[in-house]
Amino acid sequence: MTIYDISEKAGVSIATVSRVLNGSAKVSPATRKKVLDVIDACGYAPNAFARGLGLRSLRTIGILCADSSDLFLAKAVYYLEQTLQEHGYESLLCCTGYHQEVRRSYMDLILSKKVDSIILVGSNFIGTTGEENQYIREASAQVPIMLLNASYDYPNVYSILCDDYTSMYEAAAAMLNAGITEILYLYNSLSYSGRRKLDGFTAAVKERGIPDYERLIHRYPGDPQQMSAVADFVAAAAEQSPAFHGVIASEDPLAIGAMKYAAQRGIRVPEDLSVIGYNNSMLADCCTPELTSVDNRLKTQTHQLVQTLLRVLDGEEMPKQSVFSGKLIRRGSTIF
Repeated sequence: MTIYDISEKAGVSIATVSRVLNGSAKVSPATRKKVLDVIDACGYAPNAFARGLGLRSLRTIGILCADSSDLFLAKAVYYLEQTLQEHGYESLLCCTGYHQEVRRSYMDLILSKKVDSIILVGSNFIGTTGEENQYIREASAQVPIMLLNASYDYPNVYSILCDDYTSMYEAAAAMLNAGITEILYLYNSLSYSGRRKLDGFTAAVKERGIPDYERLIHRYPGDPQQMSAVADFVAAAAEQSPAFHGVIASEDPLAIGAMKYAAQRGIRVPEDLSVIGYNNSMLADCCTPELTSVDNRLKTQTHQLVQTLLRVLDGEEMPKQSVFSGKLIRRGSTIF
């Protein structure tokens, strides 16, 4: 039995079942009795370990991220842990890598710890097929699943993300409006977020009727934080592609790699080459000139995720998706 089955048999929402399980006073006696009768009849035992201890919950949240050395993911985990601690929750962190079988294994491990919820940090956890996302659906039958920087429409799954499509579209439009139409687009991932960024860039250049823009779209296959290797990749792309006077990257390390390429070739930034990154990470302030980058409001996203999570655990009905707009932070790497 799952919380969905209890909800269906009792004729109430999942949130109402959650309120009853958590002892919330926001349920009428009649509704509470109806839900408890179904639970007793079906032998449903939510969080049996916590119940055996006589506790409402263990006040522990599982956090899964692919790679804690990634600047964006590491910062997200830091913000999440700090905010959860402020509200009396502890965290269990697992770094899963990018292989499907390992993700599923770690999801099962975290669930075995009887956590109150699981946070999936980063859009790479969402696949393109139902089979790839089955492990999320199964986990959501036991605890609320929170997605940071990704979206998946399923019961008991809550998504908090930046509108990467519009944010990247606006970044590309800003460069195009400055008269720079030959733009190299550099990316390394086709995760949910990666696809949205690529689609936003493509929409902007297609709308302007830019010819041969596809020849200036390049996927870097390696670790984007190896910026010297990124610079070599951009150099190779420059030999194969039409001339370009702008670079837009799906994340800041790729943009820094493009700036390193420019420095090695004596190309002036921004006079000869304007560069835009994404995520507005600490790297944006650590290069010369400083990097223009899209701020995806990561801290705001993490705060909203925890607030949504706390209310869900309290049995409240919450929006399944919260979307924030990014903002282009202009610095010295662009002429506009």
